[in-house]
Amino acid sequence: MRLQMTTERMWMPEIMYEEDARGVAQAIPFIQVPKDEEMPKFLLIWAYTDTGEVEPGPKGEEMPIVESELKQYAQMDVLKAKLSREDYDKVRVALGLENLSSATRKGQEITSRAVVNASLKVEE
Repeated sequence: MRLQMTTERMWMPEIMYEEDARGVAQAIPFIQVPKDEEMPKFLLIWAYTDTGEVEPGPKGEEMPIVESELKQYAQMDVLKAKLSREDYDKVRVALGLENLSSATRKGQEITSRAVVNASLKVEE
């Protein structure tokens, strides 16, 4: 099989953070997806960790030494659709999350409390 080379550049997602009125960045980033593109099913992101050490830079200045590691992040909804329920729960637990049925139950409880609290405020 021969791969055909193309000069067309693929769309590259950009991770951004929205700021509130005070200029404080929100905790959850977003990716602006162009109209004719799709959100990537996974992302590759370099993680640079400062070692606390320095080395001389090109002009003799101190440059921090960092360790780099390529990390991979996947869309959970894609995994949920493609894996068995048991395997999906294994992935969730490996990531430090609860299994799906437990997380769903807790989410429904939170939603129920929010609805009750909202109705109490309306009646007051």
